[in-house]
Amino acid sequence: MLEEFKQLSPSEFFYRNKEIAGFSNPSRSLYTSIRELFENSMDACELNEILPEIILFLRRIKRSERGEIYKLYIQDNGGGIPKKHILNALGTILYSSKYVIRQSRGTFGLGGTLALLYGQITTGKPVKVVSSTGNSQIHQYTFKIDIKTNNPIVYSYKAIRNNRGWRGTIIEFYLEGNYSIASRYIINYLKLTATITPYADIIFVDPNGVLYYFPRTISKMPRPPKKVKPHPHGIDLEFLKYLINTFPKTLTIKEFLTRAFHRVGENTAVKFLQYAKIKPTIKLGAINDDILDKLYNSLRSYNKFISPSADVLSPIGEDILIEGIYKEFKPEYVDVTSRNPSSYRGHPFIVEAGMAYGGGIPGQAGDILLFRYANKIPLLFDEGSDVSYKVLDKLKQGSYKIQSDKPIAIFIHIASTKIPFKSVGKEAIADVPEIEREIELALKTLFRRFLKYRRRVIKKKEAEKRLKVYYQYIRLISEFSSKLADREAADINKLLERVKTRYNVKERISQTISKQRS
Repeated sequence: MLEEFKQLSPSEFFYRNKEIAGFSNPSRSLYTSIRELFENSMDACELNEILPEIILFLRRIKRSERGEIYKLYIQDNGGGIPKKHILNALGTILYSSKYVIRQSRGTFGLGGTLALLYGQITTGKPVKVVSSTGNSQIHQYTFKIDIKTNNPIVYSYKAIRNNRGWRGTIIEFYLEGNYSIASRYIINYLKLTATITPYADIIFVDPNGVLYYFPRTISKMPRPPKKVKPHPHGIDLEFLKYLINTFPKTLTIKEFLTRAFHRVGENTAVKFLQYAKIKPTIKLGAINDDILDKLYNSLRSYNKFISPSADVLSPIGEDILIEGIYKEFKPEYVDVTSRNPSSYRGHPFIVEAGMAYGGGIPGQAGDILLFRYANKIPLLFDEGSDVSYKVLDKLKQGSYKIQSDKPIAIFIHIASTKIPFKSVGKEAIADVPEIEREIELALKTLFRRFLKYRRRVIKKKEAEKRLKVYYQYIRLISEFSSKLADREAADINKLLERVKTRYNVKERISQTISKQRS
């Protein structure tokens, strides 16, 4: 009996294997849907340097056998989607503006559309999309995704006059979910996003009518990421073939190198081709398998290419990170550090880290909480598989055994043109040695500073105790001494001021002394 073979469209593949992208059960699927569409909205604002205003409404419609049916509404004030791209951008799997080399939240270009597909297969209802780039028209589509052909099926279209110059995108669709289980992940995700984006205004109304508002507190935004050509160390053989096929066959291999790759000029191209023993005048149309293999292996082994530029990245920035941590957690102490740009396999990256202590940090005394981010995405699951967890655990077991009377929060953000996620679910970062090293150096810097801070705090507390003892007894000592010496009592206030200045005690001690004097 012959085995039957069949080709699957991308939509049909992900319909059959939706678990690998985070749509494994109603609660996880609800969280993933909100996260994916929210990330698209944030990117639409940040890439256009627009202060984000995101509104989310989740309404419970009815109960089903597996869970509950919800209506999800999300609106942003981003750049909008041009009419010619609306249907493909949201109604076709693996169609995305993110298939260029640039830092962005979305990595695989399918999460938002998968959320809509998940809603369709669990409720059978179409999606409603409204979008405008701010021009004279607002475009409104109602459609479904054809799973077999991976194409949108349009049910209705309407062009609306844009009298007020509105710009942005609205998505409204139905999906199955379980909010009672997913709620803590959704709220935590939004809070952690607000922590690193204090320039965003975020509103979420849940199915119970509870409004969660994360207000904007600053207007400063990170610089937007830039598109960049691939670096020679960051490609594989198939991608090299693809690049060669995108250029005219009459182009020489030297011209190809200078046009196709990041930070490869004429001098670098000539030196590289000498190293590879390839003639610079060979035309792309004349490249055979032997030359291709030689070119690829030489690109990987040549160590004199200039490292990729980090100017294309969009880190959070120390000022913004400090503001966000204070806004959401109100700690007693906060410190941040940014590592110098580095690269792995030809991909630039930057590690930013923060540390907060006390105040509104959740947990018990001695707890060290880890909050992970990748390209400004909070990572809530699979913490134990993440490189940041591995590094933090190693430091806690080593010479940085921090003893704290209050909980501590660690924030780690990695910005890169290519985050090495372990799976399509985008929840854990792989153990890349270069990234691991930068995280470790960042955490060591924060730990050293915190230990110095704790020593200063302990010293000040000891000084406070001494000052209280001095003030309690020095008046009596002064009175007894003056009587014994038969002299007028000395002015002890000046002495106390000198002691207070010497130990640099807190202002509240001064206030306590003033109250006692009166």
